[in-house]
Amino acid sequence: MTVRERTEKMEYKNLSPYAAKSRDARRKEPMKECEFRTKFQRDRDRILHSKSFRRLKHKTQVYIVAGDHYRTRMTHSLEVAQISRTIARGLRLNEDLAEAIALGHDVGHTPFGHAGEAVMDKLTGHFAHNEQSLRMVEFLEKDGEGLNLTFETKDGILNHTGKHLPKTLEGRIVRTADRIAYLCHDYDDSLRAGFLTPKDLPEDVRNTFGIKASTMITGMVSDMIRTSMDKDNIMMSDKVQKTMDDFRAFMFEKVYHSAKLAHEREQAGFILRSLFEYFSNNMEKLPVEFRKREERWGKTKTVVDYVSGLTDNYATAVFAKIFLPPVNRVIMN
Repeated sequence: MTVRERTEKMEYKNLSPYAAKSRDARRKEPMKECEFRTKFQRDRDRILHSKSFRRLKHKTQVYIVAGDHYRTRMTHSLEVAQISRTIARGLRLNEDLAEAIALGHDVGHTPFGHAGEAVMDKLTGHFAHNEQSLRMVEFLEKDGEGLNLTFETKDGILNHTGKHLPKTLEGRIVRTADRIAYLCHDYDDSLRAGFLTPKDLPEDVRNTFGIKASTMITGMVSDMIRTSMDKDNIMMSDKVQKTMDDFRAFMFEKVYHSAKLAHEREQAGFILRSLFEYFSNNMEKLPVEFRKREERWGKTKTVVDYVSGLTDNYATAVFAKIFLPPVNRVIMN
């Protein structure tokens, strides 16, 4: 018996009847099984070692101009993975699947956070980062081969947001863990940025979750585990769900749509619009690997893949190279 087979056997023995079992998982293209890792563990590793995951370290979560301690898309994804594993373990669900989905859920996100996503949506008529994340792992990674992830992992990535629920409970864990992570950690970053003080929180949020990100996460995660135990769905108690919804409405009003960040959103939008229009009219200026894709995907989709995949830093550098004149430094005596 291999290490993988032993792990698969333990899943059936120890996990909940509602848990996804790695032995049952399938891929679009069959692969020779690993001696040591299950299918979900291989999914996790493939995502973790991908170029699109590495780029997340230079993609904005909320604050475009920030210091060393603000969240990025990468730290956010790691935090979602940690929260998801805690919930999955508490419910005896498949931690490896939850972690794989969490690490991959944002690999298709644009530069400059949701401001960038809104711009791409307006430019193209439809753009959603969850769909682009699926496209990234399905078609774009590994020079167009894709990562050949299991259907369960891809379903969780696609449906971590939007109107459809993931088919697995592990995917549903990530769907809520994503919201827990970004609300609590964006609140924490907003305190650091001076955008908010604990007194600004709605009273029901303060009373239910406290004023520290750590106690907020603990409160929501604990409630999820207690409420979902031995059930065929992932849920919160009515009281905690309502408070979480109030917290989310507060964050959208005071932070995500804040007038204080309007100028940064406008700057980000200007850069992405300019790059999109430039490369749409100058396809020959795209990197060779993207020019090769035009025949298969068409001009617009190819440009979207390139521009949306850029990091904040690189998008700004490409914009400067194209649109700003070179300036020689003059030393004045």
